[in-house]
Amino acid sequence: MHDKTLQQYDNAISACRKVFMAKMHDYGTAWRILRTTSLTDQIYIKASRIRSIEEKGESKVDEGIRPEFEGMINYCVMALIQLELGAAEDPHMDAELVGAKYDANVKMARDLMADKNHDYGEAWRQMRISSLTDIILMKLLRIKQIEDNKGKTIMSEGLDANYLDIINYSAFALIMLDQQN
Repeated sequence: MHDKTLQQYDNAISACRKVFMAKMHDYGTAWRILRTTSLTDQIYIKASRIRSIEEKGESKVDEGIRPEFEGMINYCVMALIQLELGAAEDPHMDAELVGAKYDANVKMARDLMADKNHDYGEAWRQMRISSLTDIILMKLLRIKQIEDNKGKTIMSEGLDANYLDIINYSAFALIMLDQQN
């Protein structure tokens, strides 16, 4: 594992956290009422938009794909928090607690990334961003199937593992986008 990768990863996640906390300041924790299925659908919309932009080569809304990858990371963190706590009727949650839960979940994702990166030898650096998008969409279809099966799996990883993978693939895409600039 390269120290450079860890630094790039931390920079990508830091930018996402900054957006997350700013939006929490503006909107509070209204997302706490969402079921994980709704969060999965939000992530799916973002991944689908990225793929559409990749295929068309342009976007009519004046935003590129970077905010969508950042949004997927943040929605995955929300989903992981919801898996732990469940949807809430009263959405209010202390900002400091949310920040701590955000950090704990991205640390899990980072640790997983470091372990997999060790085993795979940073193979992701040879991938195309469009392949990362496709893998994220596949992971989302897996999540939807697990959700449709009421969370039951026979052989496969659970919802949390798939959300963690999406965080990592999205972070890889953000790193690659930074290297293109």
